[in-house]
Amino acid sequence: MWLRDRVDYPLDPLSADEFTAVAAILRREHGVGEGWRIASVELAEPSKAELAAYDEGGPAPARRAAVICLDRSANATYKGFVSLTDDRVESFTHIPGVQANFTVDEFAECDQILRSHPDVIAALARRGITDMDNVFMDTWTYGAAVAPPEYTDRRIGWSDTWYKSTAGANPYAHPVSGLHCVIDLNAMEVLRVEDDGTNERPDVMGEYVPRHIPERIRAASTREPLKPLEITQPHGPSFTLDGNLLQWQNWSLRIGFNHREGMTLHTVRYRDGAVNRSVAHRLSFAEMVVPYRDPSVDHYRRTAFDIGEWGLGFMTTSLDLGCDCLGEIRYLDAVLHNSKGEPYTITNAICIHEEDNAVLWKHVDHDAGAEVRRMRRLTLSFHVTVANYEYLVYWRLYQDGNIECEVRATGIMVTTPLPAGADAHPNGALVDERTYAPYHQHFLIARLDLDIDGPDNTVYMTESYAAPIGPDNPYGLSVVVRNEALRTEADGIQDVNFATQRAWKVVNTNVVNGLGTHPSYKLVPTGAIPPMLDPESPVLQRANVIGHTLWVTPNHPDERWPAGEFVNQSVRDTGLGEWTKANRSIDNADVVLWYVFGIHHITRPEDWPVMPVDIVSFWLKPYGFFDRNPALDVPATPPGACAHPHTKAAHH
Repeated sequence: MWLRDRVDYPLDPLSADEFTAVAAILRREHGVGEGWRIASVELAEPSKAELAAYDEGGPAPARRAAVICLDRSANATYKGFVSLTDDRVESFTHIPGVQANFTVDEFAECDQILRSHPDVIAALARRGITDMDNVFMDTWTYGAAVAPPEYTDRRIGWSDTWYKSTAGANPYAHPVSGLHCVIDLNAMEVLRVEDDGTNERPDVMGEYVPRHIPERIRAASTREPLKPLEITQPHGPSFTLDGNLLQWQNWSLRIGFNHREGMTLHTVRYRDGAVNRSVAHRLSFAEMVVPYRDPSVDHYRRTAFDIGEWGLGFMTTSLDLGCDCLGEIRYLDAVLHNSKGEPYTITNAICIHEEDNAVLWKHVDHDAGAEVRRMRRLTLSFHVTVANYEYLVYWRLYQDGNIECEVRATGIMVTTPLPAGADAHPNGALVDERTYAPYHQHFLIARLDLDIDGPDNTVYMTESYAAPIGPDNPYGLSVVVRNEALRTEADGIQDVNFATQRAWKVVNTNVVNGLGTHPSYKLVPTGAIPPMLDPESPVLQRANVIGHTLWVTPNHPDERWPAGEFVNQSVRDTGLGEWTKANRSIDNADVVLWYVFGIHHITRPEDWPVMPVDIVSFWLKPYGFFDRNPALDVPATPPGACAHPHTKAAHH
C-alpha cells in the first residue's frame, strides 16, 4: 500500500499525508484555498544522478512536489514546486495564456449545472424529454482553433447530451443530436446553448447489462456456459513485492503512479549472472490523442488529449469492481487528490500477476526426444475509464528478456442518429437502426527512457532489403540488414516502414558483449498508424508528435509531454515540434524515445453496444544484450503439472 507515513525509496509516489501537506503549504504561503483549484500534484522525481548517489549510500534526495494551480477568479494558471523536506514553496509562477488540465470535480459540476439550466431543460422538452434524472451531460475540452473566438480568453468546455431509457440503463445508448452547450468552468456558467432543433430518436438497442437487454434478444442466445477455469498457485506467486519494489525471475523494477500518466515503471533491471544490468530508467504513456474523423456538428470539436487534458491517473478505476485479473494476484492502491488537494485512495489500482503463455522454447530430436519449456510472464496492469471508453494497459516481462506493452480499447462507441430515410454516413458505420458510429483514431505515445547498460546510448534505424541479383546472388535470395545511426534530433524523426521491417535499436556502443558486438534493445513496432491529416489541420498543429512514428530526443527533465505541458485549449504544439527544432545531438547520449502507435478505428456493427477489446502492442526485445538465449536455465515443467487428472487419451 502507498498510503503510509514513511518513504521507502525516493521514487515512491506521494502519500496521502504528503498530498495534505502540499495543500496546506500552498494555502499558507499563497492563499490557495477558496476560489482556487489544485489541478494536479505529483512527485518531482529525483534526477538519475541523485538516485545513483542515494543507491551508493548517499543522502536521500529532497521530497518535492510539482503542482499546477488555477485561480478561478482571474482565470490564471500557476506552476510551482513545493519542498516537503523543507516545508516551503520553492517557486510559484504564473504561466500566461495556458489552461490547466480539467479536473474530475469540474466534470461532475458541469453535469449538475447543465441539467438544471432552464434553456437546456427547454431544449430537451422540445424533444419530448422531461425526466432529467435520466439525462447525462458529458463535458469535453476545446482545442482553441475550434473554440468560439469570443470565449477563448476563458476556461471553457463543450457538452454532449445523452438520455437513457430507464434507471441503470446505458447512458450512452441514446445521444441527443444537435444539442451542445458552451460552459465557463471557472464561473460554472452556461455561455451558450447550441440547438439545431434535431429530434431524431431511432429505436436503438444500446443495452449491454443483461437485465436491460430485451427478452427477444436474450432468448435468441444459444451459447453454452463455460466450465470453470481455475488458476491456482498453491505455494503463492513467484514474484515478491516490497513496498513498490517488484522482483520476479531475473527482473526488478519500481512501480510509480501519478495523476497524468497513471502507472509508471522505473529502474527496470535484469540480473545477468551476478550483474544487475540496466534496461530502462522510466517507461510510461505521455499522451493520447483521439481525433474523431467526422466534420459534422456533433463531432467536429471531438478531439481528446486524454492524458494532457484530463489524466490517466485521475481516470483509473478500481480493479475490485470485476474479474479484471485472474489467478494469484497482488494489488497496489494509488493515492490521488481532488481539486482542493484533499487525498483519496483508488483501491486495487494496479494488478500484478503471473500468466502461463504456452511454449517458451522447444525442440524434438530423433534420438534425444523432446525438450520443452513453458513460458511464464509477469503482467502489470491498470485500467482507465475515459467517459465512454476504457483503456486497459498491460506491461509484461518475459523470461527471455522481452518486454511487451499492450493496450486494449473497449467500452462504448459514440453514436449519432441519422435522419429519417437515411441508412449511411460517409464518416461512420451503421451500427443500429438509423444510427452510425463515427470513424476515429486512438494515437498512444509511449515515453521510453531506456538506459541499456548505462545512460549513454545511440539509436540505430535498422531495416532489411533484398540485394539485387548478380554474380554473388544469382537466385535473388540475399537479404541484407542496414543499420543507420541517428546522430541528431532531425535524424531521430522516423516513420514506420513495414515493407522493410524497419525497427530501432537502442545500443550502448561503450560496452562490448561476449561476441564482440554492442548490447542493445530493439523497439519492434506493430501498431503504428498514419495520421491522415492535412499539415494545416488544427489537430496536427496541436500535436506534431502524431505526424511520425518515432522521435528521439536528449533526456531533459522539463521535456515530459510530447504535445506540451498545457494542451487544454492549445493552438500550437509546444512539445516535440518545438524542442526538436534545436536539432540537438542524440549520439552516445542519454536519450528518450517517443513511440507513436494506436488504433485506426473503422467502426463496425460488432463493436455495438459494447465493444470487444481492440488490441494493439509493441515490443522491446534484447538484441545482443545477451550472448545466447537467456532462457536456457528455465526449468522444465513437471509432467504431472501439465494435465488435469481428468485428462483422457483420445481414442481413434
